[in-house]
Order: sequence, then structure tokens, then C-alpha cells
Amino acid sequence: MSFFAILIALVLEQVRPLAYHNPVHAGLRGWSRTVRRNFDTGQTSHGWVAWLLAVVFPAAVSALVYWALWRVSLVLAFVWLVLVLYLTVGFRQFSHHFSDIRQALEAGDESLARERFARWLRVDASTLPRAELLRQFMVHSVLAAHRHVFGVLVAFVVFWVIGLGPAGAVLYRLAEYVSRSWRQRSDGTTSEALQHAAGTVWRWIDHLPARVTALGFAVVGNFEEAVAGWRSRVNAGEAGSDDVVLAAAGGAINLPLLRTVSTDSPVLPTETPQLAHLGSVVGLVWRAVVLWMLLLALLSLARLIG
Repeated sequence: MSFFAILIALVLEQVRPLAYHNPVHAGLRGWSRTVRRNFDTGQTSHGWVAWLLAVVFPAAVSALVYWALWRVSLVLAFVWLVLVLYLTVGFRQFSHHFSDIRQALEAGDESLARERFARWLRVDASTLPRAELLRQFMVHSVLAAHRHVFGVLVAFVVFWVIGLGPAGAVLYRLAEYVSRSWRQRSDGTTSEALQHAAGTVWRWIDHLPARVTALGFAVVGNFEEAVAGWRSRVNAGEAGSDDVVLAAAGGAINLPLLRTVSTDSPVLPTETPQLAHLGSVVGLVWRAVVLWMLLLALLSLARLIG
């Protein structure tokens, strides 16, 4: 069931992508703001309570609805899985940024590419050299693919296997959004306790999905270089989830996306990114999608046979 639910959700998302201001996402963003305003007192315990309400509560509701529908009809439960996955996973939730920036770069309009990049990430890209602009563009595209597709799928499968339906997908997406949203607020209204709780749990949740994503990139790309890059981050004590994903992705396409780790001082990679590398990133991501869909198909077949 999980394989077909994921497949249908991905196809639907390609055919009819969600608008950014869709009512479901807007409602969840409003819910997280309401929780933050009412429970952020600056105390550590209240920070954890706020995170549980903002993230775990909606995930638990999705599991309860799945169980209730399962008792009524297997078809309704399946439709619920597809609906939740459609709302939580997909390339089109970020790929329009990638396409717009890539088109501007290929047309030679670097100023427009910088403007779109800055609008996407809400940063100042006016002083970035062209090579570094390309590198940062690829870095954030790889991370977006991980957080919107691969990470969600891993969390979904893990929770579905233990009988919690689509709760994993909801938990992963909300945990990532809350961690980013509460950290990026510039008005000083989010306490350190709340930011610490959201950031800490997000690192726990993303630990396994990030390594699964990195493994997928290694398998469908340059395996030796991907593993070498991954190992270098671990040996240097810099094995955060983003580091692992980017090290593996960079090695897989033979273009380091992170600074080089050395015993003296860290330096930026010497390889110069080119427009052709954007195609390599796209190919890597799609090959990884095909790989994991094949693995899910085999897993589903094994469960049916068993």
C-alpha cells in the first residue's frame, strides 16, 4: 500500500502542484504561530510543550484519522495516505525556484538569477561571485530535495511500518518547518528555549533520513567519492545531517559542495561549478528517486508474498 500511495502522490504532485498559499499549509503555519505566541514563556519546559503541540499533535491526528478510516474501509485509509503524502512530499514545492533560477542563468541574466535566489532564501546574494552563487544554488537545491522528498519518504515508511500511517510524513515536515520558522524570526519574539527545543528535536529526527538520502546519492552516483566525502566529515567531527547529505551529493557528482576539511584550516573547494553541474544535480536526484521507488516496490512485494 505504501508504494502505491507514494507513487500516486508524486504523480498528482507533478500534474497538479500545490500552491504555496494553499489552505492546509496556511492552517498549519497559523497553528505553529498560535502555539508559539501562547506557550513561549522563555522556560525550557514550555519550549518542549510548545514543540509537542505544534508538531506531534498534528502528526498524532493524522495517525488517528488513518486508524479510524482503516476500521471503516481500506480504500478510505489508502485515500488518506495519498492525501497526506500529496500535502507533505514533492518536488514542485520547491522546484519552481530551481527552474526559474536555472533559466535565468542559462539565459545569461545573472542579475535576475541573483534576485530570484535572494527571494527564495531571503538572503543578500548581490556580492556572491558567480562560482559561489552556482555552488550555493546547488547546495540549497540538494537540501530542498532531501527535506521535501527523500527525508519525508524515509520518515513516512518508518512510521507506516510500525502502524502509524502517514504520521511520519507529517512529523518530519512540521519538525523541519518549525525549526526553520522559529529560528529565522527577526523580531526577537521567539525565546532561546523554544528555538533550542525545535532545533534539537529536528536534528534527532533528521539523523536517519539524512543518512539514507546520502546513501542513495552514493549508490546512484560516484560511490567511492561520495563515501570518501561522507567519511571526511565524520572524521573531522562535522557529521551533521546537512553536512552528510551535501558531502555525499558533492562526491556523487564529482563537485565538492562543502568546504574542504583539512588539519590546518578549512578552505573552499577549488573546483569551479559550471552550469552543466546543474544538470548533474537534477540527474542525481531523479536517479535516487527511481532507486528508492524500486526498493519500496520490492519491499511491498515481499510483504505481499510473506
